[in-house]
Amino acid sequence: MKLIGLSKEEVKEAFRKGEFTIAVYGMGKMGLPLAAVFADHGANVIGVDINERVVEMINRGENHIKEEPGLDELVRKNVEAGRLRATTDGVGAAKQADVMVILVPTLTDERGNMKLGPVYDVAEKISQGLEKGDIVITEATMPPGTTESLVSILEKSGLKLGEFGLAHAPERTMTGTAIRDITGQYPKIVGANDGRTLEAVMGIYETINRKGVIPMSSIKAAEAVKVFEGVYRDVNIGLANELALWCEEHGLDALEVFQAANTQPYCHLHMPGAGVGGHCIPVYPWFVINLARKTNPRLTKTAREINDSMPHHVVELTIKALNGAGKPLKGSNVLILGLTFRGGVREFMKAAAKPIIEELKKWGANVYAYDPLCTREDAERFGTEWKEDFKDVDAIVITADHREFKELDLGKIAGEVRTKIIVDGRNVIDPEKAEKAGFIYMRVGRV
Repeated sequence: MKLIGLSKEEVKEAFRKGEFTIAVYGMGKMGLPLAAVFADHGANVIGVDINERVVEMINRGENHIKEEPGLDELVRKNVEAGRLRATTDGVGAAKQADVMVILVPTLTDERGNMKLGPVYDVAEKISQGLEKGDIVITEATMPPGTTESLVSILEKSGLKLGEFGLAHAPERTMTGTAIRDITGQYPKIVGANDGRTLEAVMGIYETINRKGVIPMSSIKAAEAVKVFEGVYRDVNIGLANELALWCEEHGLDALEVFQAANTQPYCHLHMPGAGVGGHCIPVYPWFVINLARKTNPRLTKTAREINDSMPHHVVELTIKALNGAGKPLKGSNVLILGLTFRGGVREFMKAAAKPIIEELKKWGANVYAYDPLCTREDAERFGTEWKEDFKDVDAIVITADHREFKELDLGKIAGEVRTKIIVDGRNVIDPEKAEKAGFIYMRVGRV
């Protein structure tokens, strides 16, 4: 069933009746939850992935993404109902589908330059199955202008833009809350090549999202929304880190000041910390920087520089704490708590632990690591040794805000370590409890 030209209400009715097919390209941490939600609302869904093992698991009704509450049941239920299936055949899926959603991984280098090979590969496959009236939607976050660059590839189908629809609907999800986010934590953003396509795509997303859809004037504007969300957070974290460093210089506790300042409704100071990680926040600012021609996004650049410098500052705090205890960094045993970039998820993209470990080792420290979500092999990939106890430790450095670290028994740990030092890069330890247990306690913004 072709959706272009239908009203939103007609699309919603067809969706619920299962009268059209959606192919979702990329069965990763965002793609599989989206496919399962589409299927759960009535659509026939084909999940496409190059990984045969992933495809086989989905077709058995098994979920390969374990950090997502509720996804096991959603996948199993909709596979059993015949609404969700998976394949490695991207061309075949395009031939069967009326709507194709691209949500494959987009990789970047250290300066945010996109490696869009996977997106272009999917567009090539779609072009071989594209029919008049089909709609192609990109959900992966990309530099503004990227979605429209796919037109020349898609037109290899022999169709012109307008005969098929093109839209961007950026994913606004986080690992661990993807289903919640997709179904109504935030409104969906949608931009399309024309009004008819926009109407149809709004009908699709209004069916699954309780918060509705915000229509944008263009595809490029929709792309900019998600990018700007990330830039906002990065810049504000950069401001928080800069003010925290100022508080250190002036003997203040940054969190005390921030919490009081934030009681004024126009103040929204973020949390300072050991650095900014993940696939999103440290990457999107580079899209703005790299695409700037006449403007010079100085604030965006400066925030990136500040946030990238924070792992080094955590090392400086560690040295300061050790020196305060009469010990040099060289030869000291430092235990890193947290290899992931944030608490509760097993993801390592731009994790603060990596540069911290590298610099500590460069200065001659003996570095060990532990993370409740990780393995000995993960620690080895970070170039450090796995350690599950606190024996002979001279400094504990916290680099991920896992729940388990908030519940540490500091009194017990104080009896195991060799030197009582905690450098809290994620603000998870109560300073009073740490100091009561005899620890030298430091964090970003409080020394």
